[in-house]
Parts: sequence; structure tokens; C-alpha cells
Amino acid sequence: MNQDYIKPDNWSIIEEGFDAESVKSSESLFSIGNGAMGQRANFEENYTGETFQGSYIAGIYYPDKTKVGWWKNGYPKYFAKVLNAPNWIGIDIEINDENLDLNNCKEVKNFRRELNMKEGWYNRSFEATLQNGTEIAVNIRRFLCMNLDEVGVINYEITAINKDTKIVFKPYIDAGVTNEDANWEEKFWEPLEVKRNGNAAYITAQTFKTHFKVTTFMQNTIFVNDKNGNISPSNIKTGTDKIQLSFDVIIA
Repeated sequence: MNQDYIKPDNWSIIEEGFDAESVKSSESLFSIGNGAMGQRANFEENYTGETFQGSYIAGIYYPDKTKVGWWKNGYPKYFAKVLNAPNWIGIDIEINDENLDLNNCKEVKNFRRELNMKEGWYNRSFEATLQNGTEIAVNIRRFLCMNLDEVGVINYEITAINKDTKIVFKPYIDAGVTNEDANWEEKFWEPLEVKRNGNAAYITAQTFKTHFKVTTFMQNTIFVNDKNGNISPSNIKTGTDKIQLSFDVIIA
């Protein structure tokens, strides 16, 4: 892993400038955790470039069947795999009817991310010009709580730069996740319940074989110009293992 692009700092790991070739390594370097949960530094919004999704919960594992040739003696039949847990950080973003995707933007500038290890937060910011010509500035901060170790927080801010902008925030929970290194391309989670109440939703799922049960919950609040917009979902998509809410915001 080439780390030459990381800026030196006493308390923080800092990256400046967007480079698609560094995304996967930065997802590792800028990971956060609190002892109960761990989270790779994946983008919240959709990203069609190379990425390695990773959310983890301490103590949850799966006996993955070993995949080796018959001639290799002494290998165990199974090994304990740390599972990719349901994804709770996803927020698809639609800007004037175009999906925000840093892999497809006309231009990405002033990209910066920082993992502050003194205060325990991860921050990412950038300015982007979309294919439809809309220019936006984005700032995201994420942390995992130490006192309440089952709580994670994301603050996702978008500022319109050059024109009136319709923004659709689409936060979701996805339990239909897999492990990229799975030996047999298996899914490890069985969804049990998908529920929504107002701006909140949750999915309860359990692991196959080991039967660890996890409920992943989200609560969404939309602020416009620093004031609570009291915005309700304009659309709700519910599947067997995923739920997504849409919130419309007009910036004039």
C-alpha cells in the first residue's frame, strides 16, 4: 500500500486531492472504530469506481467453508470469517436529477479528508461539477460514539454554488451485503424484519449458521440553512433486505 500521498500531521491522517487509484487504500487508512463497531472509509454516496465496502460488528463471525485443492492436507474444513455487517452509512444523492458519483463528475476539486485521532472523527470535503453543469460543495463528518458504542453519526452537508438546485437525499440500510473475499460467494445474513416509522427505519437480520441477530437502525433529520426543515420522506423503497427513504430539498 503506497502511503506517500498522506500528509504528515501530529494528530491526523490527511489526504488532499482526489485520486481514484487511492480510493481503496484510503478506505483502509481512514477507517474508524469504537471497540464495538468498525467502519471502512467508504463514500456515503454511490461510487462506481473501485471500492471495498466494509461495516463490522465485534464478535460476529461465520464459519466459512475452506476452499482448497484436495491435495492440501491439514487445512481445517472451516475458518471463522469476520462478516461484512449491514451497511448503515449509505446516502445516495441526486442533484438536479443526476446521481452524485465522484467517478463520473466532470470535475472534482479541493478534495480533502481527515481522520482526527485526537477527537475521534472522520471528515471528507470536496467541490464537484456534475455532468449537468451543477456545481456543489460537500462536507461530511462521521464518527462512532465511545459512550454509546452502538451509535454512529453522519452529518452530510451540500451547498449549491452556481444555480438553483434540487437535492434528493436517499439514506438507506442494506442487509443484502456480501464479503468480497467469500470463498463460495455466499450471503451470510438472513433478513428477518424491515420496518419504517416516520423518518426512521430499521432492519433486523441474523447470520446463517451462527444465528447472531443484529438490528440496524437509522434516524434522519434534514436541515435547510441550519434550521430543521421538518421534511418527511417523498418516497420509500422497501425490499426484503433493504430500505431507502428519499428527502427532497430545493436550494434557491
